[in-house]
Amino acid sequence: MKRSRRAVELKHSGMNCGQAILLAFGDKTGLSDDELKKVGAAFGIGMGCFESTCGALCGAQMVLGLARYNGKPLVRDARNFLEEFKKRVGATNCGEIRGKETGKPLCDCDNCLIHACDIAWEALCQGE
Repeated sequence: MKRSRRAVELKHSGMNCGQAILLAFGDKTGLSDDELKKVGAAFGIGMGCFESTCGALCGAQMVLGLARYNGKPLVRDARNFLEEFKKRVGATNCGEIRGKETGKPLCDCDNCLIHACDIAWEALCQGE
């Protein structure tokens, strides 16, 4: 099953966006599903208030770190990831993405998950 489709299914089964991404890439992280659920528990709805970073983006950045960390921070990779997400979605802040102030969403959660999965997969493939 494609990871992005799995992430969307996980979101619709009760996981937040961060958890859905982490679980969709569980095989790349070295952590159990239960551990991934705990790690991602606070990374939904812009960290619970629509005022912060999209949970799908947070989860995907965590996947990048879990899969590629080799003793050095992944600053350039993280910045490139964030810039690509912003290019595809239009913003990185959950409230802005969801149109909290404007009433005009830039992207729905399902598509944020798809974009985050696709970018994560691309980043992981570059590291191989």
